[in-house]
Amino acid sequence: MVQRTSIGLDVHARSVVGHGIDKETGEVFRHYFGKDQGNEDVIGWVVGLPGPVAVCYEAGPTGYGLARAFIAAGVKCLVAAPSRLLPAPGEKVKTDRRDAAHLAGLLAAGLVTPVRIPDVDEEAIRDLLRARDDARCDLMRARHRLSKLLLRHGIVYDGKTPWNQTHLAWLRRQHFDQAPLQVTFDNDLAAVITIVSRRDCLDKQLVELAETSPYRPIIKALSCLRGVELLTAFGLAVEIGDWSRFTGATIGAYLGLVPSEHSSGQSRHQGGITKTGNKYARRLLVEAAWDHQSTYRPSSPRLRKRWAQELDPLIIARADQANRRLHAQWCKFIKQGKKPTTANAAVARELAGFCWSLATMAT
Repeated sequence: MVQRTSIGLDVHARSVVGHGIDKETGEVFRHYFGKDQGNEDVIGWVVGLPGPVAVCYEAGPTGYGLARAFIAAGVKCLVAAPSRLLPAPGEKVKTDRRDAAHLAGLLAAGLVTPVRIPDVDEEAIRDLLRARDDARCDLMRARHRLSKLLLRHGIVYDGKTPWNQTHLAWLRRQHFDQAPLQVTFDNDLAAVITIVSRRDCLDKQLVELAETSPYRPIIKALSCLRGVELLTAFGLAVEIGDWSRFTGATIGAYLGLVPSEHSSGQSRHQGGITKTGNKYARRLLVEAAWDHQSTYRPSSPRLRKRWAQELDPLIIARADQANRRLHAQWCKFIKQGKKPTTANAAVARELAGFCWSLATMAT
């Protein structure tokens, strides 16, 4: 559909600024919606403009509720990727009205790169997965806080593996003569225990949800790869959503795992990875890629257990090929003198391509 009226919206929690451009007459439409006006008022104003119409707003903390409302009303709506919006050259003044006008102009020129709009159920699962990731980050900070408190007072755990039951029993035996210090220690230890309980509860919910989720075939296929456990596979399946949008060559760029580049004339310079796109999915792949550094053993009990699921033999063969290839790439990069972090990023990019291959085979 080619729209007659292109509408840009600058959406905030308590206000929406609209700017429409009629490409046939050149007429400009502007409207301000306050905190007492909802999505119905915005949709009513848009529908009343000369049609066909298309509307666009920038992805942000307000979510996708407005976009879903537009689509339900039969209005074409794009949610623009903020990192891909072309800035206005030389523009030094930023207001809501100018932002809405800029979006309308880009939409009219066909220069808006949209993000995929998830459905309600998919977004709910995504929120649960990100809540689990928040718990992981909180636990890491709480553990660091506790261990550094002990270190400042010369107390160091001598065991081989920290944060297991033996370490927890050792922590509970610690005692300080100063009452304020004892209160601080008890508070930091209680924070660690509470967050571990919170994380384990979320893990249990996610494992149960994965068994009945429509993503189950993709989860089982991705779990055939080394480093991709159930929660990692679940996270990748939900964050990517529609794998058919990509190819094995383009998914790495979407996840920001390709080198940045600045070339001009005869000079060409490549830097670190771009780190654009979905950072949660990128982190999952980077962490999983480290597992491919060690020697690949197809007879591994954990791997064999995952392969024993009801899977297409072609998927298992493809996963085996991927595991062999990724370990060989690790060895090649290390022999070339690459830093481990650089080698891991390159392996993560290839891992993304293999994940795409398995996901498309499973659907």
